[in-house]
Amino acid sequence: MNPISKIRLLIGLFILGLVLSGITAFPLLRELNLLCSILGVSNIHNPDGYTGLTWWILLVRQALEQTYSRFPFIAYGTDWLAFGHLTIALFFIGPWIDPARNTWVLRAGLIACVAVIPLALICGPIRGIPFYWRLIDCSFGVVGFIPLWLALQLSRKL
Repeated sequence: MNPISKIRLLIGLFILGLVLSGITAFPLLRELNLLCSILGVSNIHNPDGYTGLTWWILLVRQALEQTYSRFPFIAYGTDWLAFGHLTIALFFIGPWIDPARNTWVLRAGLIACVAVIPLALICGPIRGIPFYWRLIDCSFGVVGFIPLWLALQLSRKL
């Protein structure tokens, strides 16, 4: 595989991750209901008596159910989050087309991936996010960093 094809594959994977993250931010409650069904707790609406990931999934679902029923406009915030992911993905089309002239986008993406980690570790405890979930959030930065770093290294050789 030639260097341009490798770069396009790596950036394409990153774009796909952003698009999937964006699209999945729209139907949060439906996704949580599906996840509860998979975990076998679809009829449970109170997280008390559960621990770990099941407790967290049930708690988040309960919070969304209560919030959406009383204040449905709050979901508009995650609609904007989804829009942000989709918009950011558009910026990576430039390096996908011409990686040598758009390394600045790759660098900005790398900075954003690194910035995910302090955001999760600082804001997570303030918002009451369990530590294991903060690590999952950090993993998005780590996983995103890898293809962008490899694409940048290959772009420098062009």
